[in-house]
Amino acid sequence: MERPAPAAKPSISRLRLALVLGSLAAFGPFSIDMYLSGFPAIATDLGTDVGSVQFTLSIFFFGMAAGQLIYGPLADRLGRRGPLLFGAALFTLSSALIAFAPDVATMTVLRLAQALGGCAGMIIGRAVVRDLFDLKDAASFITQLMLVQGLAPVIAPLLGAWILTAFGWRAVFVVLAVMGAGSFLAVRFGLPETLPAEHRRREPIADLGRVFVDLLRNRAFLAPTLAVATAFSALFSYLSASPHVLMTVHGVSQQTYGWLFGLTASGMIVVAQANRVFLRLATPKTVFRLTIAVAFAEALWLNLVADTSSLVVFMIPLALGLTLIPLIGANGTALAMAASGRHAGSASSILGALQFGLGTAVSAALGLFHDATARPLTLAILAATGLAAVVMTLDALAERPRPR
Repeated sequence: MERPAPAAKPSISRLRLALVLGSLAAFGPFSIDMYLSGFPAIATDLGTDVGSVQFTLSIFFFGMAAGQLIYGPLADRLGRRGPLLFGAALFTLSSALIAFAPDVATMTVLRLAQALGGCAGMIIGRAVVRDLFDLKDAASFITQLMLVQGLAPVIAPLLGAWILTAFGWRAVFVVLAVMGAGSFLAVRFGLPETLPAEHRRREPIADLGRVFVDLLRNRAFLAPTLAVATAFSALFSYLSASPHVLMTVHGVSQQTYGWLFGLTASGMIVVAQANRVFLRLATPKTVFRLTIAVAFAEALWLNLVADTSSLVVFMIPLALGLTLIPLIGANGTALAMAASGRHAGSASSILGALQFGLGTAVSAALGLFHDATARPLTLAILAATGLAAVVMTLDALAERPRPR
């Protein structure tokens, strides 16, 4: 899969690009983190149970996964800006309508639409980075981008807890609608087209399956994609189960939960920025593999203390393990996208769909195995990081020269 002759790249500062793409990628974290601690209040207001409200999170994960299979190929055929503008508009409208949802069924349908709009920025943002940077620069820029994106998990739970307490859960979605409108304007006036018309894909839609198959047969793309997706399942496990584990099992308040969530996210930002230093010392692939190995070790530690009654003893390995996820994401994404050739949009679709598809499955599984302990969460994190470690071990073995 060779790229065509390089075209003149549009002029845009790295900072402005990071701000625009970061704001789009923040749709997901804000849409998830801001309302997590409001599940009981939403259930009471809509006359339903917490399990039904939790399903609005699962359907959001599903929408993020399904939508990414659509936007990637569209972005390869139509360019980057048009699909981005459509996604931001859909996110804005559905967020505004959720604020007036009369029942949980309506909210669930609108959350699906919100996810289908919100995922555009995540998927197409990766393709934009692929358009503009080579492998090492891409890994470095994604790290810079994560500094912007990383603010979302810090701000969102704290902002959400304040809004929920002061104005109620519906105000959360009003704020999301305002964010969506701002990002729409940022794309409209601040992001140039990065895929020239002559570089767009022209194959018939019927050939899309062949493009996906070709990518999945490419080990240089598939191995980091699978490892990133499985490792990110640890983060989805935390998002789905942490309200119960921290607020019910360990008895922290809604506000304390927001602070713990924010502190963990702050650690993710700090560690992510160390990636620039690591990339001066080693290749993205080496950093990627070592980080996965350390994350797996942290997951083993977490399972050893899973039954402790001490919040501090439990949070240390949990937070340390989660802080490594951005490093895994930045380097693994750069490796996968570098191997995508001319199909950056479709490659990003596969990467995103696998991440959120596994996230949906993990969220549902944690609901099925829900009990009064932290074990479902800690075992899910161990399985996620363990699978990532297995994938990269097999990939490393496949790279070794075979004896003649």
